Amino acid sequence: MKKVYKCLPAIVFVLFIVVMMALFIILPKKEYSSSEKRYLQQAPAFSFQSLMSGDFGDDFEKFLSDQTAGRNFWVGLSAYYNYCIGNNGSTGIYKCTDDYLVNDPEDMSNLMRNVGYIEEFAESCPVDTTVLIAPSTGYICSDILPAVHGEYRDDEMFSEMKETLSSAAFVDIRDTFKDEYADGNQIYYKTDHHWTAYGAYTAYKALGETLGYTPLTQSDYEITSYPDFYGTTYSSSGFWMNPSDTLEIWDNPANDAVVTTAVTEGDETSEQQDMFYYTHLEEDDKYPVYLDGNHPYTVITNQDADSDKKLLVIKDSFAHSLVPFLADHYSEIIMVDFRYYVSPVSQLIESEGIDQVLVLYSIDNLATDTNVGRIG
Repeated sequence: MKKVYKCLPAIVFVLFIVVMMALFIILPKKEYSSSEKRYLQQAPAFSFQSLMSGDFGDDFEKFLSDQTAGRNFWVGLSAYYNYCIGNNGSTGIYKCTDDYLVNDPEDMSNLMRNVGYIEEFAESCPVDTTVLIAPSTGYICSDILPAVHGEYRDDEMFSEMKETLSSAAFVDIRDTFKDEYADGNQIYYKTDHHWTAYGAYTAYKALGETLGYTPLTQSDYEITSYPDFYGTTYSSSGFWMNPSDTLEIWDNPANDAVVTTAVTEGDETSEQQDMFYYTHLEEDDKYPVYLDGNHPYTVITNQDADSDKKLLVIKDSFAHSLVPFLADHYSEIIMVDFRYYVSPVSQLIESEGIDQVLVLYSIDNLATDTNVGRIG
């Protein structure tokens, strides 16, 4: 009997491996994970070339990982185990107080290189250029961070950006955001890296003096709330028991803007007379409700705008919830995303008769984007 007890851990381990292997073989393979909001690796095609290059082995390892039986359970168990033993942030996301899930600090070593590209562009640009950089969530909401966390270098980097961007108007919203957050307003989502609709509205107000418009008041909008929003930080964290966010749409009934988007540059476009794509609210990823998410080229036209100016927005996804506010003040707004748009911006400014340029990124995305060099 003693021998059986001694062998019990090994027996349990072998049974576990056998059961997991059997489940892997028997269970149908999933194509998509709604919790992680991504498509899962499927069985890779075998070839002698892929085997020798190592690609087959890498893809098969991802296939085993993604198709493990009970994957969501194991991912969650790992996240909460690391959290309980004091290894908060092991997935690159901190589980914070007040139900916030916050990305750990990004590497800022390439930030100023990209800022230099923007400065070179602004120096040669024939129209006024304004730059707005969204601070990191961990910097603005520092009081909710765990006791042990990485250093958010926003103050240092914003000072360097302001000094470098001598040819552009730099709108610094750090103090405004800190004040709003201190007053109890939710500037950033708790389960997503983007700013909330209120955060976007706050940035829109801050831009008014520099861009030359009078911001609308909060009472000018019909605000509708949509619960059960789980964003990108939630999907990457494994903290599946975290409460959801509420997503808001601020709609000005007097704005009848028309949105035209291109799925790929130079391809056919789609058009609708609404800046909000409500069908996305029924999907796992609800953030594309704002302007239909990422496209290389998007045009918003508004015949009832309070000016006939045209604005070019060079941006990341933070612009999607802010541009609908700007649409009240421009007859046309063109948005380009350098992750997908490769044509020269200088030609666009000339051909479309652009009056102003706004460069809008989050500090994290600007530090890691490898496409900003195309801005020239």
